[in-house]
Amino acid sequence: MSNENKLKFIEMSSTYITNLNKTLKNIKSEVMADCVHMDQAGIIIVTNKVAFLLDLQTIKKYIKNSNNIDTEKVKVPHLFQSKLYLKIIDIPYLLENINTPILADVVKFIIKSNYIFNNIVIVLRLCIIKMSSKSDMVIIWLDIWNVQSSSNARDLINRCFNVRSYITMI
Repeated sequence: MSNENKLKFIEMSSTYITNLNKTLKNIKSEVMADCVHMDQAGIIIVTNKVAFLLDLQTIKKYIKNSNNIDTEKVKVPHLFQSKLYLKIIDIPYLLENINTPILADVVKFIIKSNYIFNNIVIVLRLCIIKMSSKSDMVIIWLDIWNVQSSSNARDLINRCFNVRSYITMI
């Protein structure tokens, strides 16, 4: 969320909290928003209980329908997460047919187009390291947000996927 969006939201936070609680009550949720505060990552809505997926979707829908918010810059609401480092191995260093080194943009495209990476959010820039000066393979270090239950990472560990004609593993 941009700083402008954050400031607009904080200015009208009491109205948003009241309306958000009415919306949550309409779906018969026991979750109620207590307060809102801002940090460098975005807006944090503190609730009385742990929110379920339906609660998070309701909050997202309410915020996106708010008049004073630029909806293009609103990110998906989520529970607190931790950063986790994953290693992708056996990726070819040179792209096929063009002999240029693999770039982070290519890897991001492959990750986003592969179903096993659904619901995965990359935290920082990918780190691509050539295994040795004579090797034609790289290792890619990937930082992702992981939910408290670790299910995002658990679903990826020891999984294989294709990068062009090569099979690689996390």
